[in-house]
Amino acid sequence: MISVRKALDRILALSDTLPGEKISLQQAQGRVLAQAVTATRDQPPFAAAAMDGYAIRATDLAAGVQFWQVIGESAAGHPFLHAVAAGQATRIFTGAPLPEGTDHVLIQENVEAKDGKIILIDGSNDPAHLRPAGSDFTAGYRLNAPRRLSAQDIALLAAMNIAQPTVTRRPKVALIATGDELVQPGDTPRNDQITASNTYGLAAMLQKIGAEARILPIARDRMGSLAEVFALAQDADLILTIGGASVGDYDLVAQAAAALGLKQSFYKVAMRPGKPLMAGRMGGRTMIGLPGNPVSAMVCGEIFVVPLIEKMLGLPAGPRATKTAPLAHDLPANGAREHYMRATLIEGALYVAQRQDSSLLSILSNANALAISTIDAPAMLKGSEMRYIPL
Repeated sequence: MISVRKALDRILALSDTLPGEKISLQQAQGRVLAQAVTATRDQPPFAAAAMDGYAIRATDLAAGVQFWQVIGESAAGHPFLHAVAAGQATRIFTGAPLPEGTDHVLIQENVEAKDGKIILIDGSNDPAHLRPAGSDFTAGYRLNAPRRLSAQDIALLAAMNIAQPTVTRRPKVALIATGDELVQPGDTPRNDQITASNTYGLAAMLQKIGAEARILPIARDRMGSLAEVFALAQDADLILTIGGASVGDYDLVAQAAAALGLKQSFYKVAMRPGKPLMAGRMGGRTMIGLPGNPVSAMVCGEIFVVPLIEKMLGLPAGPRATKTAPLAHDLPANGAREHYMRATLIEGALYVAQRQDSSLLSILSNANALAISTIDAPAMLKGSEMRYIPL
């Protein structure tokens, strides 16, 4: 049995960052930028009006000029193409380029227009009411990689005139539930059968962080059935099996994988829930055998699979980020395995669920944290600071 940290290090060593691909901006939400992009022009590329009004020379105001001859108009997409001299003005609208010679906008509320002229009538005219060229960004501005692209990032890329950013290819993950006792959701189970839940929860977890998750048919407790389902995962970057990784008579995943060339990196981790975990390389792809108990599979997904997907996407990968919060109650001492306990953070205090059986999905559904108790941790009193992983 190895430690959680050592198991994570070995899992991360099994895969590299996937190659990049060009996609359209409309497909880029949540994708990971694989190559930095650089702006080739200033934004805005010209000095633009920030308000509707009249473009003039600032020196006119300084000289005490009170009225101007209006000689034209500048609108967004329809600039005034001639120079503006002293005592002259152009009608201008928000976002329009300032004509040559102008560097100040009188807002329309402060002037009166009459007979082709404007007269200064009211208000402070100190603000220039313009957006200088390059006031957002200038040529050479970089958006660095790796970076998970947000809606705001995509708007910036569009402004930089980047139509097809290069992003990391999504990892393809094949999920295989194993066991004669399982049926798919929506089927009618016998009294001795249960509905497969792990693959669906894990698929949702993986899709959320940017992987392509594909649920394969349930593999039955026979070597032939396992081999048939494994054959359906040939195009996957990562194979996740759920169940069948222990040492019982019907736990055949390790045997079936070994027959297909699995080079096992480790088996068993000193953690609760999730002890019967294995990982390795099989047929040019990474394989992780997760425990069959629903909570064990989901917790191992959070601790091990999420960081692996992040590495495959080119993001910084390592142990899940933790926070601390005071315990809302006393907590007993821990044993010889690191314990990841379902907990709820309420008004800044951490409530650890009393029932931690690894079959109880309802407790996991109501949790928003995994409280971490280290190996042989002593009893903790109410108010003690405890580490947790936000869910």
